[in-house]
Amino acid sequence: QVQVAESGGGSVQSGGSLRISCAARGLRSDHYAIAWFRQAPGKEREGVSCLAGVGSTTHYRDSVKGRFTLSRNNTKYDVFLQMNNLQPDDPAVYYCAVGLLGRVCTFRRADYVYWGQGTQVSVSS
Repeated sequence: QVQVAESGGGSVQSGGSLRISCAARGLRSDHYAIAWFRQAPGKEREGVSCLAGVGSTTHYRDSVKGRFTLSRNNTKYDVFLQMNNLQPDDPAVYYCAVGLLGRVCTFRRADYVYWGQGTQVSVSS
């Protein structure tokens, strides 16, 4: 049984930092990509960052480039999103998603099969 779980959300002041984590368990292949999506109230769920399952291809949405960093430790399916200089547009529920994509990763929701329950990130001014 595949399980995806996020942790580490919280509330910070504008300009502050948070690190959120995702742990995916029960995957039977090394070819799964992991992505972070976020959804703010009244808005569509959007891709934030993703990491391919094979190789090191990483993508970021333009608005977080230079502020967010996606990484993983030696356990392939433990990933971390370091979020620095958080801005008023960043608050949302952040979701971790896993999809069998091989050497690529995308921001298409339909490409991801397994999803976590989400973790709330709030930013106060």
